[in-house]
Amino acid sequence: MSNVRYKLIFSALNKAKSLIDLNIHNNLEKKYEYIKQIILNNEEILTKDEKLEAIKLLNNTFDKDKILYNEGTKRICENCQKECLAISYCEYCIRNYLKENFSDWTSENEDIDNLIRKCQMESYAPNRIIEWIPYNNLRNIEYLTKGGYSEIYTADWIDGEYFKWNNQERKLKRFGKQKVILKRLENGENTNRNWFDEVKSHLTLSNKWSGVVKLYGLTKDPSDGNYILVIQQMNMDLREYLQKNRNLTWKEKIDIIFYIINALSQIHNENAIHRDLHSGNILFSQLNQEFYISDLGFCGPADKKLDNIYGNLSYVAPEVIFKKETNFASDIYSIAMLMWEVSSGQSPFINHARDYYLATKIMNGMRPKIMSSTPLEYKILMEQCWHADPTKRPDINSLHNKIFEIRKLYYQNNQYENNMQHQTSNDNIVTSSNYTSATSIYSSDNNSSKFGNLLEIRIITEAHHSQHNFSIPNKIEDIGNNSISSKE
Repeated sequence: MSNVRYKLIFSALNKAKSLIDLNIHNNLEKKYEYIKQIILNNEEILTKDEKLEAIKLLNNTFDKDKILYNEGTKRICENCQKECLAISYCEYCIRNYLKENFSDWTSENEDIDNLIRKCQMESYAPNRIIEWIPYNNLRNIEYLTKGGYSEIYTADWIDGEYFKWNNQERKLKRFGKQKVILKRLENGENTNRNWFDEVKSHLTLSNKWSGVVKLYGLTKDPSDGNYILVIQQMNMDLREYLQKNRNLTWKEKIDIIFYIINALSQIHNENAIHRDLHSGNILFSQLNQEFYISDLGFCGPADKKLDNIYGNLSYVAPEVIFKKETNFASDIYSIAMLMWEVSSGQSPFINHARDYYLATKIMNGMRPKIMSSTPLEYKILMEQCWHADPTKRPDINSLHNKIFEIRKLYYQNNQYENNMQHQTSNDNIVTSSNYTSATSIYSSDNNSSKFGNLLEIRIITEAHHSQHNFSIPNKIEDIGNNSISSKE
């Protein structure tokens, strides 16, 4: 199938998924049968081979989702005689195969071993299996960059990931050599287990959900004992994508936001908060034309308390700056900033230093000015998401439902796209006057006494992802009299 055009296949699949009517297609089988029929009836774009490949990809996703949601018709596996949900493989056979190999590997850390084993015993698909990867199976390791607080490398994984189940041989088959990303977890043996929290969050979410960048597993550098995450390589982050694609249609922009919101819904529905959403943490796959959430270093349970607040200030919610607390609604605020960035093609507050002057303006209600060509439904949703009062922002399920309906309209009705063509050149110019004001609930008159001790916030700047510290004094009006420890 060398002539198969995967970009067109994924485009056709994404369009079919967007047209689902949740009132009619109210279970997995109805949804997938509807998508299948749209693909089979696609006479204008896809060839016969491309339709077959699209159905194959669809069936693989259907198998995984049946197991994930424990929904659908079961069958008796011809090998283990258990009732399984998947058709192209048996989830129990895969888990038994992995269990039989437990004695063949160890991370030399009992917590890590138990976590990987737990993930393997909950595996949903052959190509989403977490494993311990021997360091000597990685070649051509090269330093790439420093991302946040970790060094990032590229490497060749010689064996590659598991990608399918061979029913005759009753074993998992590997893909073969593939490029991967390595994220070093510093001081793995000596730190206060924050590294383990990141591992647990990433393994648990990646094992189940496709909206999170795929984590293949863990390895360990024998030279210093540091653990390393082995992650799927993506093509670029959202910031770079927007810089390279200046003339996106509104349908394309809404697609981007849909993928981000869909991924965040998977995180929130696991009762976890990301805490560091920005365009550098949204990654793009050229193959299937989708966006994924990455960097789960601060992701974790909703009741997890952080000693300090970290993040990219342009995307940090005012209540996080003010109260040093994160919640589900603070992620929703970050979504609003991403919505604005996608609509404008520029990073929010691009003309401001990332310092406590900007922090004060954000708390006082300053928001980026909405582009004049922004569709009304999109504008309303964005304003709801960046509301100063976190209790008035939509929750992730309401947000997901709304963006799904907006996206559906664009796929159903070409008139939306005809009315909302490319933005004018003036819309893409961000000047010092391109800011608006939202109602603030953090005024200095009413709330300055609530600051207590100095609030330290570590900020990763957009350009360099380096750490900067600044303090917010007890009285907001004193901010201008304080020296800035560091700014961009």
